[in-house]
Amino acid sequence: MDRRDFLKGSVVAAAAGLGAGQQQGFVPAHNWGNYDFGSGPPVADRLNQGPFPQYPPDAVIPNDDVVMTTTPSDDVVPNYGKGLITYITADMGTDEIKAENIPKAIEELVRFPLGQKLYLRPTWREVQPRPGRLELPEYFKLALDLGKRYNKRLGFRIQMSAPDYTHAPALPDFVLDRVPRVDLVLGNTEDRAAAQRYLKNPYARYQPRFDDPFFQQSFAELVGLLAAEFNGSPDIEYIDTFMYGFWGEGHTWPFSNNPFPDYATAERTWVRMLEVQLEHFTRTPLLTNIQPDFSRVGNSEVLDRSVRSNNWIRSDTIFIENEQIEALSNRPPWIAALLEQPLPGKLPDPAEREEGISPAENMISHVIDVGANYWSLWNFHQINPATLAAYYHACPEWFDRINRRIGYRVRPSWIWSYDDGGSVGIIAGFANDGIAGVPGVLRVTVEDENRRVLKSGCLDAGYPLPGKIRQAQFVLPRATKWQGLRMRAEIEVKGMRYPVRWACRQKLNEDGSLILRPNLRRQV
Repeated sequence: MDRRDFLKGSVVAAAAGLGAGQQQGFVPAHNWGNYDFGSGPPVADRLNQGPFPQYPPDAVIPNDDVVMTTTPSDDVVPNYGKGLITYITADMGTDEIKAENIPKAIEELVRFPLGQKLYLRPTWREVQPRPGRLELPEYFKLALDLGKRYNKRLGFRIQMSAPDYTHAPALPDFVLDRVPRVDLVLGNTEDRAAAQRYLKNPYARYQPRFDDPFFQQSFAELVGLLAAEFNGSPDIEYIDTFMYGFWGEGHTWPFSNNPFPDYATAERTWVRMLEVQLEHFTRTPLLTNIQPDFSRVGNSEVLDRSVRSNNWIRSDTIFIENEQIEALSNRPPWIAALLEQPLPGKLPDPAEREEGISPAENMISHVIDVGANYWSLWNFHQINPATLAAYYHACPEWFDRINRRIGYRVRPSWIWSYDDGGSVGIIAGFANDGIAGVPGVLRVTVEDENRRVLKSGCLDAGYPLPGKIRQAQFVLPRATKWQGLRMRAEIEVKGMRYPVRWACRQKLNEDGSLILRPNLRRQV
């Protein structure tokens, strides 16, 4: 039993014990596929997305011809909003990196070719040991610098509770000295053997009164300082929301209590702490854990607000409650999902195969099943570039498979051209060969050979969907010839635009754009 088996009690039973007036914003479990989360992020310059009939009585365009097609690429296509993430640190800080030379190991991890993004999970104490300013630890600054050098963006979360840090508490002294703490206790039915991991660490046996005014003031300052440094930074891919409890995941399993006097106070506190993060991180996506509310602190309302604000979601394992699988696999198509499923912290063992399938292959298969945008490259509590490489060499076909399929992989599959009495146009049918929708809004721009914009506009949020075609019309200036035009794409997320490389086999320009050209041999 470990932290990924935390849900031992009945959340339904716990909720039933609360009066309706106490539940506040509690959101009951629901199917996500038909749930109304809103229409997604706003779409500027919306393109006409059909239908486009050519024949009376409802013709809207003259006869058109397919003049170009593209086919799926077999290459890894790195883009914003997708990819494999190399973990630099996670639960234990640099103690988790098993190497004599930590800076050298960090550079080797950053250079690890399979990963396209990087991840860190420092404590509050590490990034802000005193009030008023950030003082990022050296390993954080090194990861940022190396990420810039190797063109890999960084994601991170700040831990306010780090039960695997045994040398220091997660909170800085200026907070600990002013904020009351509440000891955590085990219930009679909890797994005491599993709890020993936390009971041995004095810093894991309590939680602060998060609702204390000084804590709230200090937390707001921390978030403001982080946002001033990282909100909208081109070096940052995303930021995890800082949730309640262990690692900021939203729970303190296996302990049966929390530091709040009642559920209403807990939920109100964490909703406000989410709002602080949303207010400050206006241009960088926030990822919220989809943790069921074992510790009764308002996770359901926090998660609901995260999705409704068009931010993203994450889970800390793929082998988890069916409630989390429902959320991951049936989320709105414009919401990215990150799967943090660690590989074992030891070298691969062929004896662990079940019916010929290794644990790593099983993990990868199920990450693909839920249509994830991201997956962690992380050896649990034993981070070592050599161990990570050993897992790749043990089953390269599976790692290559997920690297080629994860997230969205979009391309203009069909290009039609038409001429309406001198007014010419293009209709493109966009395909998505990935396993996830576009986590935002896809903007497509058609330019002439001099890079002059002829038409630019957006598809609906999340489109094109995997395995489906989304058509869009580009009305061009009169007498424009379609041959030689350039078609490029960007993804718009929270007011930021990031270039998208088309995931097609046909030759592309260095910036990932496509030159339109006839390539279709007529079949008779």
